[in-house]
Amino acid sequence: MTRFASTAASALAATILLSAAPTAAHPDQPENKGIVRVYLLAGQSNMEGHGVVDLDDERDYNGGRGNLVAFLATDDGAPWRGLRAADGSWVVRDDAFVSYRTGHGELKAGPLSVGFGVHSGGHHIGPELGIGMVLAEAYDEPVLLVKTCWGGKSLAKDFRPPSGGGTVGPYYLQMLAEYREAIESMESRFPALAGRTPRLEGVIWFQGWNDACDRDATVEYPANLKHLVSDLRREFGQPKLPIVVGETGNWDGDPFRSAQRAGCEGLDVVAFVPTRQFLKPAEECPNRTHGHHWYGSGGSYLQAGDAMGKAMVTLQTSGGWNTTPSESN
Repeated sequence: MTRFASTAASALAATILLSAAPTAAHPDQPENKGIVRVYLLAGQSNMEGHGVVDLDDERDYNGGRGNLVAFLATDDGAPWRGLRAADGSWVVRDDAFVSYRTGHGELKAGPLSVGFGVHSGGHHIGPELGIGMVLAEAYDEPVLLVKTCWGGKSLAKDFRPPSGGGTVGPYYLQMLAEYREAIESMESRFPALAGRTPRLEGVIWFQGWNDACDRDATVEYPANLKHLVSDLRREFGQPKLPIVVGETGNWDGDPFRSAQRAGCEGLDVVAFVPTRQFLKPAEECPNRTHGHHWYGSGGSYLQAGDAMGKAMVTLQTSGGWNTTPSESN
């Protein structure tokens, strides 16, 4: 299987709150043979992915400053230089796969590499690249990432979970429908996985901008997040399903990010992952006016994904851990 570095350039500042993960079987144990480790990646536009890979037009992409190619040339990007082959092409993994139907109906399905962001073509990434690299390195079994995400969607309304009261969010239902569609179509979309049994291993949630823009939704967010966790676990029949929540670190203002953290408190096998430390200065990024999309920074999306992937592995394999939260400002 294709392997390459996926270690973060600096220590991961992830906080897993009150976690007690179920005992995970060792990858070599018989019960793991013949499976596909499946992870549901859900959220809004920052899960979709607007990280620029290689576009470098001076007018639209700031001359390529902060795109993924530029990030890999920095000291912080050094651990991920294995993403590119000696001839400059992007490495395609044979042990991790992505299934993603974009909001405009395009199906992106194939082995993990660059290009699984929301835009057509191979010029954008989301956090799936960092997540998938970490998970593929951690396990012997192949990994399937199912992305279900749409821009401009709130947890208060669009993703509203059933136990939150009121009308169930249409995108909560669509998330489940697209996940099931991907699982049912797994062998046709990914012939390399034929004969294997898909097994849901965890959920990674990266969402929040729309709720942060609404005071009432911000106040309600901790309760809605707890409802989301419990409802997903009930839906999949896994009361200890590991769930990672990525901070909306590109939002300026601590009240909402604190609400996200509060939504994870008291929940077993749930990780809250700070991401504020991965936000780059606008002038050093491809899309200088797109703070809502991490200014298009390829490095920000890669680092945030790496952090969330590592948190998921920790939940699954070491029983969780508690650390002092990193500074968010």
